Amino acid sequence: MPEPIAKRMEDYIRTQDLKQEDRLFPISYSTVRSMIKNLSGPLKNSIRPHDLRRYSATYASRNGVPLEIVSKVILRHQDLKTTQAYLGKVSETEAIRWMDIIHGK
Repeated sequence: MPEPIAKRMEDYIRTQDLKQEDRLFPISYSTVRSMIKNLSGPLKNSIRPHDLRRYSATYASRNGVPLEIVSKVILRHQDLKTTQAYLGKVSETEAIRWMDIIHGK
């Protein structure tokens, strides 16, 4: 989450005197699923909340966020192997791109 948004959320939680057990967004998984399904209709594609979770983790990973952070913070997995399987394999093009970055090309 971008730092400015995290700060605004933190300020909101403080001003509303929300407790740890309170919901910041008082909606259920089924409500979110319905909202995403309705929004994905015009795209002529099926999107689920879990797809957005996977996309977020993949995006972070492909943009240099360490695997441990993706695993423990974003996905909250207990085991790195779960995260590695979750993110899938790195394509040859992606591997070459990272080799170039590592070697300063």
